[in-house]
Amino acid sequence: MKKILFATAATAAVLSATPALAQNAAPVGPRVEAIAGYDRVKAAGEKDGGALFGLGAGYDVAVGNGVSIGADVEASKSTQKEGDPDVAQVKSGRDLYAGGRLNFAVSPTANLYVKGGYTNAKFKATDGVISASDNLDGYRIGAGGQMALSGKAYVGAEYRHSNYEHGVARNQVAMTLGTRF
Repeated sequence: MKKILFATAATAAVLSATPALAQNAAPVGPRVEAIAGYDRVKAAGEKDGGALFGLGAGYDVAVGNGVSIGADVEASKSTQKEGDPDVAQVKSGRDLYAGGRLNFAVSPTANLYVKGGYTNAKFKATDGVISASDNLDGYRIGAGGQMALSGKAYVGAEYRHSNYEHGVARNQVAMTLGTRF
């Protein structure tokens, strides 16, 4: 009898919490955002960091209570450079990203997400005499969160890891400031 009462009470508690979850709507519609943060690049066994800045855009579509999927695009640049330009230096250029993300609402004003996709970055190397640049293909994975400010404006933070050809990788921590339409 005690087990039946406990099971009934537990079921009632879960069912009464379900309407509260339904109020947490995942973000939907188009969005644009400014991106700023820290970029750390690892190439040829060396690591160096710099400032990250760029613009991103996307579109999210609801797929269930508190869940949406979306498409992301981004163009960013980094001030990262390693070494002396008169001797040998590796410098980051632009970074283009296109991918998808999965959003989970955690409150009426906040969501968490995971993302992944294709990235292409430009790197320039010089040995003091000869200079060469190359576009490297790779993938990016990341996770982050966003919180509504007022109206459709939001702030966010995310961590992302990109892995490119020739053993080049980057880790970034980014802050975002954006709006939805």
